[in-house]
Amino acid sequence: MQDKIKQLVSELDNYTASNKEQLEAFRLKYLSKKGVLTELFGEMKNLPPDQRKDFGLLVNDLKTKAEEKFQLAQSALEALADSSSVSDIDLTLPAEPYALGSRHPISLTRNRILNIFGRIGFTVAYGPEIEDDWHNFSALNFPENHPARDMQDTFFIEQKEGTDSVALRTHTFSIQVRVMETTKPPIRILAPGRVYRNEAISARAHCFFHQVEGLYIDEGVSFADMKQTLLYFSREMFGSDTKIRLRPSYFPFTEPSAEMDVTCSICKGKGCNVCKYTGWLEIMGCGMVDPNVLTNCGIDPEKYSGFAFGMGIERIAMLRHDVKDLRLFSENDIRFLKQFSGE
Repeated sequence: MQDKIKQLVSELDNYTASNKEQLEAFRLKYLSKKGVLTELFGEMKNLPPDQRKDFGLLVNDLKTKAEEKFQLAQSALEALADSSSVSDIDLTLPAEPYALGSRHPISLTRNRILNIFGRIGFTVAYGPEIEDDWHNFSALNFPENHPARDMQDTFFIEQKEGTDSVALRTHTFSIQVRVMETTKPPIRILAPGRVYRNEAISARAHCFFHQVEGLYIDEGVSFADMKQTLLYFSREMFGSDTKIRLRPSYFPFTEPSAEMDVTCSICKGKGCNVCKYTGWLEIMGCGMVDPNVLTNCGIDPEKYSGFAFGMGIERIAMLRHDVKDLRLFSENDIRFLKQFSGE
């Protein structure tokens, strides 16, 4: 019996498993309930009592060797499987594409506007989106009964009698008031930002949108200066062959006031359904700063004059990119936004 155990020990020392099937056969032979170890333990009852102790020690040693051999072989096969799976990877294949984001078309258009005016000396100023009545209305020469003060046009946060109301700003001219109150002319600024108006949402209007408004104040500033400045901007934005047209209008904070049109970028002035067959598209309002506004902000209207203008960024973006629906800019549709990834 001892010779049989020595033979089994020799087999264990020389055993190797090259696959899972051979390892399973090893387990069945040595470690299963019907394996050789179970048979050897069963033989102990047939031995004389004085031999059982030594025989039991030999069988236990054999069992320990078999279990260790099984664990080592199992670990070796698992390591081999892991290394083979790694080697199956083709390291020459290109990596999975990483989707890069892009700037929003509103941001692209705003940055382009700021860059164009920045070339001729305009700097950028910012202000709060929640404004008091003075900066949003009164300082800009809005009468107390002006329709813009009505709840139908303005989102009031706190509405009081007189000029103590607080509202979401309806334009970024409020920033210009803050600059004029604290800065001595000459002043040449742009005021970009989001504004809010209580309007029905449609393809052409929204309750919030973005504006860029400009202000230039100095000695001897004339309407001709404004016209040349806006002509320069229009040609830089829409092309060197762009023409402009100024039509009389009314704004409380400018006098005289005008609406400015540019030649239609779709039909080049020939007439189409976009420009309603006029060949012109309206892009902004403008005018000479009203002397009352200068006085309200502590600037001497006898010494200084200036012009102001304001445009909707969405309007410019729609013209540049031929977008038909204003709501697309705020719906976060990735299919729409992906179109601008190349800019």
